[in-house]
Amino acid sequence: MIFTIVLFALGLIALIWSANLFIDGAASIAKFYKVSPLLIGILIVGFGTSAPELLVSAISAYQGSPGLAMGNAYGSNIANIALILGISAIVHPITVHSKILRKELPVLLLLSIIAGLQILDGNLSRMNALFLLIMFALLIVWTLKQAFKESNDALGQNVSTDCCIPSLNIKKAWIWLIAGLTILIASSRLLVATATSIANFFGVSELVIGLTIIALGTSLPELASCLCAIRKGEYDLALGNVLGSNLFNTLAVVGIAGIIHPFSVETIVIRRDILLMIVLTLLLFIFGYGITGKQGKINRLEGVLLCCIYIGYLTALVLSVLS
Repeated sequence: MIFTIVLFALGLIALIWSANLFIDGAASIAKFYKVSPLLIGILIVGFGTSAPELLVSAISAYQGSPGLAMGNAYGSNIANIALILGISAIVHPITVHSKILRKELPVLLLLSIIAGLQILDGNLSRMNALFLLIMFALLIVWTLKQAFKESNDALGQNVSTDCCIPSLNIKKAWIWLIAGLTILIASSRLLVATATSIANFFGVSELVIGLTIIALGTSLPELASCLCAIRKGEYDLALGNVLGSNLFNTLAVVGIAGIIHPFSVETIVIRRDILLMIVLTLLLFIFGYGITGKQGKINRLEGVLLCCIYIGYLTALVLSVLS
């Protein structure tokens, strides 16, 4: 079992490293072909950081481990808001200037509620999954239209051509992209296999493994991107990264997993995990949208609150395992 745990740790490290390699390669290629910085920020940085969640959940579903797939997706959403944005806001308060992000906040809240309502019967059918994927496709189209409409949006201004993107020649960028994707797929398979073995050995449900260790691990690229953006003073990019990732997880990651293998959803997932995800999304909407009419801002106190919520959530998960 020690060897399996070591393999799990190596798989997690390789997953995080290869995700960064893949994103840097993709972003460098986009920059080389003069793709709009705003689109790089929304599509590559925002959605690209969810590549680990997508592959881990897809492989989990294919191998008949729905708990890992569901736990990874929703656990990552919870970690993105409560932990990653919480830490980022503590490092520096996040002010929301972008009109696009202010429009995406209520969209994320609405889609999170719809995703929760879909599985109230305890099942994610292929029809449910197809609906999520259609919503994702429509969201991409809507986001692109917003990006072109708001060409001078604050998010685009914040995504400078060198923000968190290395200066690579086009040949090296393609090598990074292909190598990153190859290692990403291999490490995802290793992570799923070892996580399943560990869960079986210790008698812990795959759902809990997915909600904790794997969700935290696959969320590390988002944390790195957010801290990079915060360090450069590009606060809209930090928030945009989390919004893009959560939208991707809620629609594409869960949708693809459900298409591959429809699965039943434990009642506890609905009552605990999805409910918390919706509550956190609502808090994010209140903090980031500026209900009082003032400019939206996630301050340090709110960042501490989000982190405390995440610590409480992890504590509840640990207690559920011990009981």
